[in-house]
Amino acid sequence: MRVIHLLFTGGTISMHRDPAAGGNVPVHGGKALVDLAPGLKNVAPYRVEDWAKLPACHLGPDKLWALRERVRDVAESGEVGGIVITHGTDTIEETAYLLDRTLDAAVPVVITGAMRTSSDEAWDGPRNLVDAATVAASASSAGRGTMVAFHGTVFTGTTVAKVHATDIDAFAAPHAGPVGRVAEGQVTYLQPPLARSRPVEPAALTARVAQVAMVVGDDGTLLDLARPAHEGVVVIAFGSGNVPPGAVPAIARWLDAGKPVVLATRCPFGEVTPLYAFDGGGARTVAMGAIPAGPRTPSQARMELTITLSAGVPYGAR
Repeated sequence: MRVIHLLFTGGTISMHRDPAAGGNVPVHGGKALVDLAPGLKNVAPYRVEDWAKLPACHLGPDKLWALRERVRDVAESGEVGGIVITHGTDTIEETAYLLDRTLDAAVPVVITGAMRTSSDEAWDGPRNLVDAATVAASASSAGRGTMVAFHGTVFTGTTVAKVHATDIDAFAAPHAGPVGRVAEGQVTYLQPPLARSRPVEPAALTARVAQVAMVVGDDGTLLDLARPAHEGVVVIAFGSGNVPPGAVPAIARWLDAGKPVVLATRCPFGEVTPLYAFDGGGARTVAMGAIPAGPRTPSQARMELTITLSAGVPYGAR
């Protein structure tokens, strides 16, 4: 059985409650977490790397890219059969999207974390860690790329999203659904691996992409303020892609400047469908040159635009 590489980055799974600090703080490194998950030794041989001990909100573009490069190095070493990453849940979806979109799919990469700390009676960290290792070690995971294993469910890296701020069952895939389940030490996939496009491979995450949510009566002020410092923008529209008429001129100014505008929806399910031709309607905005986000949440659309702009290829390039 091939070795599983356990790469620890921090997050709630590494935390406990510190009364002096007034809340949860990162404490546990990889060895401590492994010792707290005794079932891990029954899954596969493993090795531990303490890459970081950070909350997810501290992982900016530079650190995300450094993590991506480390994962690539490990995957290409020929020494491991799978990689498990422990990660803060707040931005698991951005990291999973980045890795799945930019890395070769041959060696499975499985991201997990926890919604409870080791101070909590219902700490979910050990179970999630063992489940993630189970997925990474399975022969049926080869070629599936990056996935997220959480609360017994497996999602693809480009579809997973955090959908609950505090619940222990915090993840879903609004545009796709889960691809597998983990139970009794086995992963069962619900569908065969999907056909995959070639990874997009920028040299780094250099593009700066804004994300601006529309509000009732929006006049485009925030869109205009964001434009000078960013190369592209994801507009979080209403419904199937509609925006207030007052924001349309600001969108036009982005497009006139040669900066892409991706139109996402604030709705948790469904995607932008340019049906409405009134002023501010999605059909009119798309006709101006805005790009529908496709089957992506706003955060996924922003990561997609960041990756593709950084690589100098069109949004959604295959």
